[in-house]
Amino acid sequence: MIKAVGEGDMVPAAAMGTTENYEVIDATGLMLLPGVIDCHVHFREPGVTHKADLSTESRAAVAGGVTSFFEMPNTQPQTVTLELLEQKMALAAEKSLANYSFFLGASNNNSNEIVNADPHTICGVKVFFGASTGNMLVDNINTLEEIFKRSPIPVAAHCEDESIIRASTEAMRLKYGDDLPMEMHPLIRNAEACYRSSELAVTLARKYNTRLHITHLSTAAEIDLLDNTIPLAQKRITAEVCTHYLWFCDEDYAMLDTKLKVNPAIKSAADRTALMQGLLDNKIDIITTDHAPHLAEEKRNTYFKAPSGTPLVQHSLPAMLQMVKQGKIKLVTLVEKMCHAPAICYNIENRGFIRPGYFADLVLVNPDHKFTVSKENILYKCGWSVFEGTTFDARVEKTFVNGHLAFDKGTINDSVKGLRLTFDRK
Repeated sequence: MIKAVGEGDMVPAAAMGTTENYEVIDATGLMLLPGVIDCHVHFREPGVTHKADLSTESRAAVAGGVTSFFEMPNTQPQTVTLELLEQKMALAAEKSLANYSFFLGASNNNSNEIVNADPHTICGVKVFFGASTGNMLVDNINTLEEIFKRSPIPVAAHCEDESIIRASTEAMRLKYGDDLPMEMHPLIRNAEACYRSSELAVTLARKYNTRLHITHLSTAAEIDLLDNTIPLAQKRITAEVCTHYLWFCDEDYAMLDTKLKVNPAIKSAADRTALMQGLLDNKIDIITTDHAPHLAEEKRNTYFKAPSGTPLVQHSLPAMLQMVKQGKIKLVTLVEKMCHAPAICYNIENRGFIRPGYFADLVLVNPDHKFTVSKENILYKCGWSVFEGTTFDARVEKTFVNGHLAFDKGTINDSVKGLRLTFDRK
């Protein structure tokens, strides 16, 4: 726990309520930040561990200043029962360096599992409005109504209209066959598909006063569905944007090809600009990664065979700090959106702030230590990054998880273990 926060060269032992010896860390020239809370990752365990696992990806997370994560339910088996969710919790307790929680997945026939979810120990239920992850698509309106009416935990929604995507896919197949250019991805998974689905989610949330969180916004139009006239703690409808939607646009498909294939699709430069403005205007509340690793050989496939997703959890904070240097976002806003807001949005207990009594999830960043992303310093199990060859001006130096040094200038302390996150919900 954080014992005390003070000014000056050193907080006296008396102020910390102890006379015991303590270590002094010289952080001259460094920035002290709360640990990043990434509310949207895919760590692939169980069942898809050839791509990633809880150990490898949590190591990458702490190397990137991420001290807590929420993991998604599209593992194998899919996490659609409370029993399977608890099994993942047990795996994380054994393997994860970072603090953790897991989403329960929604299906067309597991509403009883959702209703019985413990709001104090489960971050939320993930509802896939679009067929992004196999058969976890919830396309029964009666089921959606039941979830939005009765869920005791926040509903996190992946919003893409499946009927629009199917129609667009068939039109593109007729025109291009199976050899579809990657540039067509945002025309298949287009802005209309995103907006129509997000509009439905918002309509249901307003009807039932559901605590709704819309994941990975990718379009300017969706921002109009959101509100910035009330404080975050009072919002019933919130949203996130991922780092890659703020960094890339459809002009980057020509160079990065299927490495940049994600769902929803990365769209135009105008959408990118609008998403950043929505973040600055507090219509968009959180920055996440949607970290979704696949093997390089899988991504090298043709458009229809290449899986969607890109690994990001190690490089999101450096990328956002680069945007701070570029003048696109202020440092205080970055900390708000990556550390404070996730804790407020999901009511995480005693995380996300540098305050006495809070868990000591802390990051020391050197704002003037350049590094270039390369295969030699990538920690993802899949071994590649969409940022390979990119030079960032700031580097994570040290990451503390619950007061324990988990990452120190390139060295991982595998003896550190994260804790299960808990939630203060009435």
